[in-house]
Amino acid sequence: MPTYIMLSTLGPEGAATLAEHPDRLKEVTAEVENMGVRVLHQYALLGPYDFCNILEAPDELTMAKLAVKLGARGTLKTMTLTAMPVEDFLSALAR
Repeated sequence: MPTYIMLSTLGPEGAATLAEHPDRLKEVTAEVENMGVRVLHQYALLGPYDFCNILEAPDELTMAKLAVKLGARGTLKTMTLTAMPVEDFLSALAR
């Protein structure tokens, strides 16, 4: 399955919810997985983004749907990137 990196930034309401209910993060992870997206790794970040999630999804449409559904809540903003193994990238360049 393709790999994606989702960077997210919490809005004020999302930060307040997380501060009051830290387990909400695990609930959201379960919701993401129920949408057919596998969470491989999660990292809390310092800097312009609050979280980095490494995800596997069947395709871009699934990721787009996930990003819209999460963003529609109004508690966070996301940026999603497609990630590819370096060996696959190098193979493509060699063709």
